[in-house]
Amino acid sequence: MTRMPALSLAAVPGRRKATIELATEIEKRGFSGIYGPSLGDSLALCEAIAMVTNEIRFGTSIMPIYFRQVVDFATTASFIHEISGGRFRFGIGVSHEPALNARGIEAGKPLSDTRKFVEQLRAVPRAGELPPIVLATLRKKMIALSEEIAQGMVFANGARSHMPASLSVVSDAARASDDFFIGDMIPTCISDDIEAAKAVNRKTLTSYAMLPNYRNYWKEAGYVEEMEGIEKALADGDRDKVPYFLTDKWLADTTLFGSASDVRDGVEAWFDAGVKTPILVPSSAVGGQMVAFEELLAIF
Repeated sequence: MTRMPALSLAAVPGRRKATIELATEIEKRGFSGIYGPSLGDSLALCEAIAMVTNEIRFGTSIMPIYFRQVVDFATTASFIHEISGGRFRFGIGVSHEPALNARGIEAGKPLSDTRKFVEQLRAVPRAGELPPIVLATLRKKMIALSEEIAQGMVFANGARSHMPASLSVVSDAARASDDFFIGDMIPTCISDDIEAAKAVNRKTLTSYAMLPNYRNYWKEAGYVEEMEGIEKALADGDRDKVPYFLTDKWLADTTLFGSASDVRDGVEAWFDAGVKTPILVPSSAVGGQMVAFEELLAIF
């Protein structure tokens, strides 16, 4: 029996109605979940998904904790949890410096801010029952916190070869539990033109490679030479050179690309690495987002 991945879905302006219709099709096709990134209003998207689907699990993969007041988060998350019959997961994270700076927000310390946010969220009076909380993770301290105070974790652009080491701090009971979420958002491009597919994923991840927290994680995963090369390029003001250090080996470890069978086999490898819910983030070598979803739906 094929182990089905989840899909990443964002409510892009101008395509919101089509996105909701796509969510119903994803459910019909038997995918294991739908998770919204921080792009767009993923809580609004989840509210709509709750209304138009019946069985599929869904959630925010990463909702930045600084974007709204805690009371607002608690009441909205509780509302979606209730109307969906418990199918909703509330994935939260601290986001990234560029996104916060654009909103005039100054972040604190990720671990202590996350802990404080979860405590305050659960203390909001008369909000209603809260959904399971999932923490955006990369490194081991946040991974450990996800078991201590939450009901799971979600990586973005994790390295598959490093996943067993990352998950070594999680208890056997949590890893075995159906109620403990372990997901990873994986850039995915389906194409028989392998070089074109790699180029798409390389472009997707270039902006992440400019973020120190991601480079530190990928160094931990064994890609020290590549990340130090990127740091030198950035120090020299040569941003155009960054993709050069996103090597084929690194790309194959952090993304999925190639033919339909290549991608299906890659999904199985992610399951085998300990990720219970691979979340495919589709892009296309020949079209836009909707084309990418058509390509992805077709191979499962």
